[in-house]
Formats: sequence, C-alpha cells, structure tokens
Amino acid sequence: LQVFLVEKAGRRSLFLAGLMGMLISAVAMTVGLALLSQFAWMSYVSMVAIFLFVIFFEVGPGPIPWFIVAELFSQGPRPAAIAIASFCNWACNFIVGMCFQYIADLCGPYVFVIFAALLLVFFLFACFKVPETKGKSFEEIAAVFRRKKLPAKAMTELEDLRGSEEA
Repeated sequence: LQVFLVEKAGRRSLFLAGLMGMLISAVAMTVGLALLSQFAWMSYVSMVAIFLFVIFFEVGPGPIPWFIVAELFSQGPRPAAIAIASFCNWACNFIVGMCFQYIADLCGPYVFVIFAALLLVFFLFACFKVPETKGKSFEEIAAVFRRKKLPAKAMTELEDLRGSEEA
C-alpha cells in the first residue's frame, strides 16, 4: 500500500506531511500531558495524539527516507549510503530509547517539546534541501543539487566514465 501511495503522491510531499503531522501530534501530546491534572479528558487527547504520531510516522518519515536515500545515490555509492543511513537510524533509535526516561523525568509533561522542536528543524530542512525524486533519474536529481539544468541529452555515469577514459 505504501509503495502505491508514494508513487501517487510523491516522496517529498508525503515526507513533509508526515513530519508536520508528527509535529502537531507532539504538540498535542504536550498539551494533553500538561493539562492532564486539570482536565481528566486530556488523557484521551494524549492517546489520540500518540496514535496520530505513529500514523504520520508510517506515512512519511518511516519509509520515505529509504526511498530517497536509494534514489539520491548512483549504483556505486548506494550500498555505502544505505549502510550509513541504517547506522544513523539505529544509533538514533538507540539513543532515544536509552535516554527517553531520563529526559522525561527531567522535563515532565514537556518532554515532547524536544521532539516538536527537532521535527520543526527536520521539516524546514526537508522544505529547503530535499528534492522531489519521484519520476526523476539519478542525473536529474544530481542536477538539482548542482543547481544546473540538464543538457538536452543527459549523460549517464557510464558515458561519463567512457569520456574520461578517452581524455
């Protein structure tokens, strides 16, 4: 199902929608936890926010980075890029898992403000630096990073390598 959704809506738009949904959910969790002592029904707000957080994660920031990493790199460096991305992903998961309880004890009901702030940074970064990769070749994506237009006939890596051997 996710593959069809990604192909229809685009990677960047799903990623941004997921990040914004997670940001709003983190703020809602913070509000729910902060006001829980005053309003008993805020526990429902927190529960709904948690479910929405997970749903938005599964729509955007969960699967989309793997699509983007695979499409940003050519065949040669792609395995190393995916290995580095996997390491970063699991290292961050480990850090959050090990530190969350201590941070929650320190911050109390405002623990999700940290996540909201990070999500805002990630959202802004994705808005300005992450290109849409749907339907684009590696050469087109690389041209976006070089901020150049592609020539009428895009050169493939193999053609580029052949040209450099002849020179």
